[in-house]
Amino acid sequence: MSESHNEHHQAEKLFLDGPAGRLEAVLWTPASASAAPLAALVCHPHPLYGGTLHNKVVFQAAKALDRRGMAVLRFNFRGTGQSEGTHDKGVGEQEDVRAALDFLALRHPGKPLLLAGFSFGCWVGLRAGCADERVAELIGLGAPVDGSDFSYLRSCAKPKLFLHGANDEYGDPRKLEELAAGLPGENKVAVIEGADHFFTGKLEEMRAEIDSWLAMRHPELRR
Repeated sequence: MSESHNEHHQAEKLFLDGPAGRLEAVLWTPASASAAPLAALVCHPHPLYGGTLHNKVVFQAAKALDRRGMAVLRFNFRGTGQSEGTHDKGVGEQEDVRAALDFLALRHPGKPLLLAGFSFGCWVGLRAGCADERVAELIGLGAPVDGSDFSYLRSCAKPKLFLHGANDEYGDPRKLEELAAGLPGENKVAVIEGADHFFTGKLEEMRAEIDSWLAMRHPELRR
């Protein structure tokens, strides 16, 4: 997906310093980003199955955050697109997430960060986000609960939104709801009827769920 010009934000293509070499990234900075209470990072799905920062779910999630006036960073994990290094099964990728958080924190010093991740990016991203004190809020999209270990969330009391398709092939919604019910802190699960893992044909609904959660948590955020 090409990055179209948007009059509401400045789009910057750049490279971050990652632990395995440089990481390709895109930063959107709205004019009002300095006033927004958060800056955001969005992590993409599995690189070995075509996941990149341009993934439609990642792009639409970024748009929802951008529309609320916050700076939004997306990046390619190691070995993806123009990012250096090789895929590391989710281990080194956590370091990639930390490098991206470091960059955001430098650009927006002292500002709490929001971390969102889709599929593999949810599993890896939320793990790094739970452990990083700079991250205040988490959004998990299409959490692959059927085949990935999310037990680390049991010690994570940060507010979390989980967005899931009712027909998700990689995560039984009931399993996700059971997981969320046992987590500390404030946890919301929004299951979108008729949606598959990639929210095919349901991206508008997905974006609306993110928007309403942000509006509830941060009524001061402009739209």
